[in-house]
Amino acid sequence: MNFHKEKLYKRYAFLRCDDEKEQFLYHLLSFNAVDYFCFTNVFTTILIPYHILIVPSKKLGGSMFTANPWICISGELGETGVLQIPRNTLEMTFECQNLGKLTTVQIGHDNSGLYAKWLVEYVMVRNEVTGHTYKFPCGRWLGKGMDDGSLERILVGELLTSHTEVDERQCRTPPLQQSPSMIRRFVTISPNNKPKLNTGQIQESIGEAVNGIVKHFHKPEKERGSLTLLLCGEGGLVSALEQVFQHGFKSPRLFKNVFIWDFLEKAQGYYDALDQNELVPEENWQTRARSFCRFVTAINNTPRNIGKDGKFQMLVCLGARDHLLHHWIALLADCSITAQMYEDTALIKDHTLVNSLIRVLQTLQEFNITLEASLVKGIDI
Repeated sequence: MNFHKEKLYKRYAFLRCDDEKEQFLYHLLSFNAVDYFCFTNVFTTILIPYHILIVPSKKLGGSMFTANPWICISGELGETGVLQIPRNTLEMTFECQNLGKLTTVQIGHDNSGLYAKWLVEYVMVRNEVTGHTYKFPCGRWLGKGMDDGSLERILVGELLTSHTEVDERQCRTPPLQQSPSMIRRFVTISPNNKPKLNTGQIQESIGEAVNGIVKHFHKPEKERGSLTLLLCGEGGLVSALEQVFQHGFKSPRLFKNVFIWDFLEKAQGYYDALDQNELVPEENWQTRARSFCRFVTAINNTPRNIGKDGKFQMLVCLGARDHLLHHWIALLADCSITAQMYEDTALIKDHTLVNSLIRVLQTLQEFNITLEASLVKGIDI
């Protein structure tokens, strides 16, 4: 019998299991409420095999990548820690304790070699026991001097449904439609080619993003989905606020990329100077300015190489967690740097629209937002 099991089943199959896995299988087949404690204890101690597929762009010399890449996978029950990926390897299988529902992938490299630039389309991760497959869109460069200069990115994933094509061999061809983050990047780098979103559409996207978070907390805890997805995924709060800050952003000079984080850094410098010279007239305004500067400084001091867009994402997440976003929006709307870097028609310069945005963001104050560790790793604040 053992001969047939070894021949017909993969080595991690439950029919080729040790005593611990046999105990798990027994509880799985005869599961009831009394067995729940035993079931969860056994399940979390078994090593689960996960298969990773990294799909780089086949354009722009993606195959010339020379650096040493790494990946870290996080789920609701824990994370893998940094896993080194052999150079020129796009697929690998590893074992670790059950991660639960997967939420984020952190992917990066050490910037070594002559061509340390990597354009990753997406990452697929499959639990080899359950067959659940998660897709983590990227569509961004990882490399100094490319895109926003990031050497690592935090990717937010979703479980692929049964009708979605999940065959990893067929997933090697990048999708015809680029990921939302790639679209947003082209908006910033190539402002002349960007789709024009009007203020009504931007307000609608903000409302939908905030409403998604509100609905999340009003659901029973067992029915809640991923808060990380609602914050950082497609159509999430970070994406919606990107649209706010991109609206009316003055076009950069030729071949010079200007990012939202560049504006926020300039605003921080402005408020730091005011604070030092004691020119701030209002105590609440001064408190808001100090908190904004403290967060921007802490993010800039992180040892992580997350790039300018990653820093913006981190600021939004921390601001949502600490209920500071509406204060910061009010602060930035009155900043003289805003007058320099935005057109007169920009949303951030329209007091009526800004007040409406502030009221929407204030609805998040009543919720206790807990951020996944991968989103704020390296921040001491």
